[in-house]
Amino acid sequence: MTICRTLALLAFSCLLPIEAVAAEGITVHDARDRDVVIDNPSRIVSIGGAITEILYALGFEDRIAGVDATSLYPPAALREKPDVGYMRQLSPEGVLGLHPSLVLAAQGSGPKETMDVLEAAKVPLVLVPETFSEAGLVEKIRLVGHAMGADPRAACLTTAVEGDLAQLRALRARVTKPVRVMFVMSLLNGRAMAAGHKTAADEIIRLAGGVNAIDGYDGYKPVNDEAIVAAKPDVVLSIDRGKDSLTSDAVFAHPAFALTPVAANKAFIAMEGLYLLGFGPRTAAAARDLSVKLYPALAPEADNFKPAALTANCRQ
Repeated sequence: MTICRTLALLAFSCLLPIEAVAAEGITVHDARDRDVVIDNPSRIVSIGGAITEILYALGFEDRIAGVDATSLYPPAALREKPDVGYMRQLSPEGVLGLHPSLVLAAQGSGPKETMDVLEAAKVPLVLVPETFSEAGLVEKIRLVGHAMGADPRAACLTTAVEGDLAQLRALRARVTKPVRVMFVMSLLNGRAMAAGHKTAADEIIRLAGGVNAIDGYDGYKPVNDEAIVAAKPDVVLSIDRGKDSLTSDAVFAHPAFALTPVAANKAFIAMEGLYLLGFGPRTAAAARDLSVKLYPALAPEADNFKPAALTANCRQ
């Protein structure tokens, strides 16, 4: 009886996808510096637009039980999957109510009270590190792929992304006079909420061949008029947020920006937020597009840069 049952189980396991078998007992070291054991990555709640994008690129959309509001790409994610809300305003009921077998959440998801409840639940919670660098992007893909028991698929995608980043470095090497770029999230009561170091905005500016005009702090902080004038930005960069978007008119009319090269150059760029700042598989493509906006003379060479991550078949 025991032998027959064993043979039956072996026969059944041979019918399972390779990833499903390999994922049993997988250990992932996450952003909390903890080891998380994953036994069953078959029903995932994905929190963070880049994580969702990676899961789709690896061919795991059928395993996604829910996504957060930042999961804007591919568009099918929010159209077809339950929305658990904005990644920094989650409710534990919204996540756990989808009965996930695994929660993949970007570092910084919250609030803390919700994350504490999720961590105390019996569902494995993996916090995916948000390190805004080329190496951090590649490691993010590897970690998500490993959590899914799909290291070969992740290796395929990281190879494509690394090739894209190499092309981007070659494009960036042609920049002879870097422009000073200030990323402004918003203008509140006349004060600009600007990105300093250790931010996605800071790194995407660097990847595109620019220089962050803000050099005195980390993170996002409001800056006064004197700091804006002293930063001497050539360009203001922002994200397109629909009716809540920062506008070029608001920037050019601002008394401090009027005293900088930004107003003289009429240089304002707005791009879709997840594409620009998400640090997912499309990041090299976003940096290429930003580079051309900053340096129009690079357009002919940039046209030859066809990001492989957008077309790579890493789904099996």
